[in-house]
Amino acid sequence: MKLISWNVNGLRAVLDKGFMDYFTAAEADIFCLQETKLQEGQLAIELPGYRQFWNYAEKKGYSGTAVFSRREPLSVTYGLGIEEHDHEGRVITLEFDDFYLVNVYVPNSQDELKRLDYRLRWEDDFLAYIRMLDEKKPVIYTGDLNVARLEIDLKNPRPNRRSAGFTDEERAKIENVLAAGFVDSFRYFYPEKEGIYSWWSYRFKARPRNAGWRIDYFIVSKKLAGQMQDARILTEVMGSDHCPVELDIDL
Repeated sequence: MKLISWNVNGLRAVLDKGFMDYFTAAEADIFCLQETKLQEGQLAIELPGYRQFWNYAEKKGYSGTAVFSRREPLSVTYGLGIEEHDHEGRVITLEFDDFYLVNVYVPNSQDELKRLDYRLRWEDDFLAYIRMLDEKKPVIYTGDLNVARLEIDLKNPRPNRRSAGFTDEERAKIENVLAAGFVDSFRYFYPEKEGIYSWWSYRFKARPRNAGWRIDYFIVSKKLAGQMQDARILTEVMGSDHCPVELDIDL
């Protein structure tokens, strides 16, 4: 089973940059998007063979997630069920027979860490949510998690120590997830691989210089770790300031 996740940073923009050609060629069983930046009714996209699920932010042109699935889910829920968190279209959960798939766009702590306190509350509530799901059946969650876990997950760790996405607080929260029984799929297969990133700033020619960050993930319940076949970061795919990430798993 092939799962792909991509922060497209505006779906309408990436549609003009070859998205459909890539989507068709990828032949994913489940394809997750973050930062769709759409409101309901703004875009109709034909994807034969796929069921479409959308979560829109209330704020126009902001955030938003989508999941396209060849499999029919047993149920679909939107958000975390917490008022504070459910206005920005950040979470979609699909329940299948043998696992939950959660697509998530984690809030950015923003410049000068203006939103760090909120981000940390989000992290605690999201962990409680996936642990609750994991008690019922294994969880695969994916998306732009807006954090680089390790120093090898960004080009310039030292000067970014207090930058959004690489604070001690944010890094501690993702380690809490792993300690709760989850696996960072890419590091499971490639624990010491360097120079592989999933996001590059549009400034300073960061992508040609490969001055990037690994902030897009597939996080998997340990119960499923033995069924994973590979985890890839598809750095050759263009169109956004992020590239897609992929999980191949026997389900």
